[in-house]
Amino acid sequence: MNTMLKLTTALSALVVSANLAFAGPQDVSGPGVEPGCFAPWSEDTKFLQWDAKPGPYRIAVVNGFVGNTWRIQMIKTAKAFAEDPAIKDKIKEFKVVSTGTDAPAQLGAIEDFINQGYDAIVTIAVSPDGFDRVIRLADKSDVVIVPFDNVLDTDKVMQVNEDQLKMGRMWAQFAVDELKAKGITSGKILEVRGLPGNSVDRDRSIGINEVLNSSGGEWEIIQVVGNWDDGTTQKVVADAIAVHGEFVAVVGQGGSNGVIQALKDAEHPWVPVAGESENGFRKAIAQYADEGLKGISIGQSPGLVAIAMKAAVSALEGNVMPQLISVPLPVATYDQLEDGKNYWSNLPDNFFTVNEFPPCGVNISGPAIMSQTETDVK
Repeated sequence: MNTMLKLTTALSALVVSANLAFAGPQDVSGPGVEPGCFAPWSEDTKFLQWDAKPGPYRIAVVNGFVGNTWRIQMIKTAKAFAEDPAIKDKIKEFKVVSTGTDAPAQLGAIEDFINQGYDAIVTIAVSPDGFDRVIRLADKSDVVIVPFDNVLDTDKVMQVNEDQLKMGRMWAQFAVDELKAKGITSGKILEVRGLPGNSVDRDRSIGINEVLNSSGGEWEIIQVVGNWDDGTTQKVVADAIAVHGEFVAVVGQGGSNGVIQALKDAEHPWVPVAGESENGFRKAIAQYADEGLKGISIGQSPGLVAIAMKAAVSALEGNVMPQLISVPLPVATYDQLEDGKNYWSNLPDNFFTVNEFPPCGVNISGPAIMSQTETDVK
């Protein structure tokens, strides 16, 4: 009898173990749902499918760093989208927290939401690795985790992003092409880095330096860290000009308003500048292009949070989803800017201009975003 009891217990444990092993999403064949919105990153991208759960759903956004205008606008966008008629009825409960740059704090917040029974957690990862434990916990609890912007070095979760490597390459190629058009093939180029430790900063910088190093030019690349923040960037660019003198170009990941202000304050000649999609940066390019400020603005939209939220709900509904979703890069150069179309003279300089995703049916207005607060939703 004891032998039979032991055998039954062992078999039960084996069944439980097997169920846990197969918890979470299954690898399935594509295509996925709404391919115009949820576009696979490449032809090699795999597809995932979770068991369908009845809605409405409990969804949390776990942000990390919150010390710049992009993150603040992202939080406001998440709140605005949660109230959008396209998704509002599918959300039972919505919370937002920001945990700072400490990875254990972010992991702890995610784990807490899983244990509370939330259905999906959208996050900007503080680090590209170290999430294995919470991913396993999410899988066991049938919780969908969707990193976006700063993504993870894993294919075990569904992720949403723009191509950061490509963005860095495009920024650098624009600068090289503009310099060559002026007959300049050597000189100092200032690279303004983002927030250290993030996959976005890493991948953009790799792309920038790949192009500069293979361009055939004799460039001296000076790096400073601006944290994607206007004030910090203005200071470090001003310091770089004071120490190194003139630069032939500036390639910046963010804090682009700070780049422009530092150049103006130092009375530095206008040079080709590559940067983000801040409204003030685009205003400056439009105003000073004829004086030599040849700029390219490529936007990493705070609106990515809306696509990540929409993807989380779609996954919870049991739809087939790409493991890595590619959002197209919104690009505007100095000869393509139009007031009221891709920048706004009547909106603040620190407003990020790209928040429309027509293939996804997502169009969050500037007033709707700006009316929100950046405080946590407890």
